Amino acid sequence: MDPIRVVINGALGRMGRKITKAVVCEPGLKLVGAVEKEVTQRYLPLAAAPELIPFSSDLGSLLRNCNADVVVDFTNAEASIAAARIAIKQKVNMVIGTTGLSEENLAEIEQLCIANGIGVVVAPNFSLGAAILIHLSKFAAKFFNYAEIVEMHHDKKADAPSGTAITTARAMLQTHGKPFIYPEVTREVLNNTRGGQMDGIAIHSLRLPGFMAGQEVIFGGAGETLRLRYTTINRGCYLPGIILAVNEVAKRKGLTYGLDALVEL
Repeated sequence: MDPIRVVINGALGRMGRKITKAVVCEPGLKLVGAVEKEVTQRYLPLAAAPELIPFSSDLGSLLRNCNADVVVDFTNAEASIAAARIAIKQKVNMVIGTTGLSEENLAEIEQLCIANGIGVVVAPNFSLGAAILIHLSKFAAKFFNYAEIVEMHHDKKADAPSGTAITTARAMLQTHGKPFIYPEVTREVLNNTRGGQMDGIAIHSLRLPGFMAGQEVIFGGAGETLRLRYTTINRGCYLPGIILAVNEVAKRKGLTYGLDALVEL
């Protein structure tokens, strides 16, 4: 069987570097191109690669020349949707780990997939632990009327709340079937102390050096609380899920959202 030919968009980013090395080392995958916003050399500076990897700031041109099967994108929402418009129209599958994509962005990606007969996997979090946390939170939401989410990330994360927190809240609301009860305070001494809220679920975002990523979902009932907590130790936790998505995406036409769909939770 021929290897899956992969292009990394955002190859020099924090995640891009790790994904690039993982693809090079993974049997059955072949890195055939890399893209960055600004490029000063023709080939990606990667000692581990067995051959020269074309490096470009022009995704469209690179895809026309490298016969890629999958583009992996961990950039930002604006760059990600722009890359999707280019790659999908060239009938190249995509794996997207960017957070911040709007409902309109996802609808556009789905329509492009249908029109071009290819697959795209979008997940706000490619960690297996996060997928299981969302699954368990969704199940627990059937039984509690009060819930809050605390998500923790490093101080350089641009958006708040995280895409994982929003996805978790949506999953909980789906099974709960109605808004949760949101306890109102009669006096808020500091503005926004209660965080944001989504249909009764309060969401709190911590941003501190020392954190990488994590989330706690807390359910409250009469005389009891249930706490579900997940902590990321390093970015290596995302790589198995990303590699799984690269291997699976061409088998699934249309838009697949969330790692849970791939591991069949």
